This record gives sequence, C-alpha cells and structure tokens, in this order.
Amino acid sequence: MIGQSVIIDNVVFERGGQTMRFDTHIASGAITAIIGPSGAGKSTLLDLIAGFEVPASGRILIGDQTVTELSPVDRPVSMVFQENNLFAHLTVETNIGLGIRPDLDRSREDRVVIDNALHRVGLEGYGQRQPGSLSGGERQRVAIARALVRRKPVLLLDEPFAALGPRLRRDMLELIRELQAETGMTTAIVTHQPDEAVEIAGSIIFVAAGETVATEPAESFLDRTDIPGLTDYLGQPPESQGTTRRP
Repeated sequence: MIGQSVIIDNVVFERGGQTMRFDTHIASGAITAIIGPSGAGKSTLLDLIAGFEVPASGRILIGDQTVTELSPVDRPVSMVFQENNLFAHLTVETNIGLGIRPDLDRSREDRVVIDNALHRVGLEGYGQRQPGSLSGGERQRVAIARALVRRKPVLLLDEPFAALGPRLRRDMLELIRELQAETGMTTAIVTHQPDEAVEIAGSIIFVAAGETVATEPAESFLDRTDIPGLTDYLGQPPESQGTTRRP
C-alpha cells in the first residue's frame, strides 16, 4: 500500500450561518495530528476529506486526483470514528468483512484477510464474538481492522480513543504508529491531547475558530508562541513555554 498526499486547497464550508475556511495539506505516507479547541472544525475537516460534507468552494485533492465532487464510497479513504460504528447484531468477523464486501458475500480469500487483520490488531480468535461482549478498546481495534482490510491509501481517525483511559489510549496510539509504518498509509488523527499529537505525528495541523491556522512539523510545535490562538488553547502563559512537552 502506498499513501497519498491530501491537499485542501482554499476550501470554504458553510453550515448554520457559520463559515469555515481550510487551506492545508497532509503529507503522504506519514502521520499528521489535528488539534484545536472543541467546535473549531477538526471533525468537519475530516468529513470534507472523506466526502461526508461538501464545500461551498475550493478543491480537495488526494494524490493527483481531485475528489471534491466524489461521493465517500468513491474516495480512496477509510475513516475510524470515536463511536467505532460497529453493528451490534453482527459478529466481529462480519463487521470487519463489511470493509471488503458490504453485501457480506465473502470468499475464502476474504476470510484469510479478515483473520490476518484480527491477528494484527491483537484480536486473534475473536471473530465469532459480538461487539457487545468486547471492551471499548477491543471495539476500536475491530474498527481499525475493518479500515485495514479496505486497503485505502488514506486513513482518517476522528478522536478514536477519546473514551479510553490513558494507558489504553497510549497502547492504541502505538498500534496506529506500528500499522502506519507497516502499510505506508497516509494517516490523519484528530486528538484533544496535544502531548500525544507531538509524540505520534510528524506534523500538526492547528485548527481554531473554523480555520486551519498553522500546519507545521510536530517537533517543538507546543513551544511556538507565534501561532495565533495556540497559547490560549494550551492554557499556558507564553513565559511558561520553554520546554517541549513529551510524555
């Protein structure tokens, strides 16, 4: 699998009287974190890339293809949500299989792919279980496995581990880092944890008040005092910012 770059070119989005403006990029074959205050537009940015929202103007390119007018199913994108979106009445195996064939008509080869994905996310032998019997972290692993079997070059994660405790969240972030390194997927993850963003990502997009304010390398990002709104978001006075935060 080869990741593809994502370019959000002067995109304007309007909803409920609010206008949002996004102009940024997500590097090919790397992890980019998206941070910012609640309601700033982080999830909307991912929805625009995935095709769940349609911009009023501007372009979205994935690789060398303009996808602005394409439906979500036609975009080379997989998305993992905070709620994991599993079907409670279907087995784990079937939930993952939806990523390959929505009609549930799986071949023997498909089952091998599903078993391999379960093994990779640490859920080998869980295929016949129901989502209701799993922990929150296990359900998110199933959602990640479903994204893996789709074999799309771009993976979007919208606060997928927000409901998990600190230790489990770190374990899941490490899993994402390992999977991205193995597959080469271009990965963008929305997080409310700035320290985790610096730890996992090569670059960070800061979104505030419905705009992409900055797209910069993750190293020393949290020490920057020249990015509008970042100090207020972090909740620290400028004079206290002297050491890069890392877990």
